[in-house]
Amino acid sequence: MLDVLPLFPLGSVLLPGGHLPLHVFEPRYRQLVEDLVGEAVPDRRFGVVAIKQGWEVGEDNVDSMYDVGCSAVLDTVRQLPGGRYDVSATGERRFRLLQIDRSTAPYLVANVQWLPDTEPERDSPARREHLTTAARAAHERYHATGLRGGRREAPGADVDLADLSYLLADDCVLTVEDRQDLLAETDPLARLRLVRRLLLREAEFLRELRAVPAPLTEFAQPTSTN
Repeated sequence: MLDVLPLFPLGSVLLPGGHLPLHVFEPRYRQLVEDLVGEAVPDRRFGVVAIKQGWEVGEDNVDSMYDVGCSAVLDTVRQLPGGRYDVSATGERRFRLLQIDRSTAPYLVANVQWLPDTEPERDSPARREHLTTAARAAHERYHATGLRGGRREAPGADVDLADLSYLLADDCVLTVEDRQDLLAETDPLARLRLVRRLLLREAEFLRELRAVPAPLTEFAQPTSTN
């Protein structure tokens, strides 16, 4: 199934169900916000794609974007002096970039193909339950280090298996590459194994960081830019 989305390239990866706060100050993205609010763009929906290097996509450098992104639905908008905006959006579903249009609007517009999950590999209910429990335990271990703001509320027991890996990863600080791997993985069970492995790795790193006397936690905070 194909669709057309305006694009907002970022130096970070948005996951389905994730929260995206943005401070918008560039003229082209201010125009995008106005088009979303004014319904020139349907359903207040836009696409977020991560940039492979740096924080910006130049005129002749669209290849610097990953080809799998996540749609976002605009939630709140607060206008600031000078035409700037503080906005928030929620991650929706994955897509693959097919073609970039740089002439229709001041911002990039793309033809995209929605990217649903594949059928998960065959496995017994007991093994699935074991994997789910192990992934949740890795999430708990990660936050038990106390270096990412302490304990967080775990996803509810009723969360669908396909969504669980995204929710476990969303409140953890992972690299762009790690988050992109999670976004691009279409097998829900493989994705859950991946997030478990990533969180165990990060938990071990954070435990080692505790032994360092300097206050390094300030370097562990995620950033969001326009």
